[in-house]
Amino acid sequence: MSITTLVEVPAAPGKGGELIALLKKNLGDTRARQGCELSTTHQEHGNPDVVLLIQRWSSRADDDAYREWRGGPGAIEGFGDLMGGDATIRYFDDADA
Repeated sequence: MSITTLVEVPAAPGKGGELIALLKKNLGDTRARQGCELSTTHQEHGNPDVVLLIQRWSSRADDDAYREWRGGPGAIEGFGDLMGGDATIRYFDDADA
């Protein structure tokens, strides 16, 4: 069963545009990962230093494997330097409504 993952990343003050540019260069790797069905990037209206990634994965196991990879050999160089705090990750199952 697919899941939707919301990842909110606070950029350092004034660095939202740089964070988006860095993600644009690197999210092709995300979209090519096993189980990735969707990955889009958004900036908060009125506060471009808040970045939201909306991702859809075939399974939680695929998302977990991706996060482990990004935390190791797939880490994005310079990503941490642009962050203004910890990312928040939320997982959602589809609801039949």
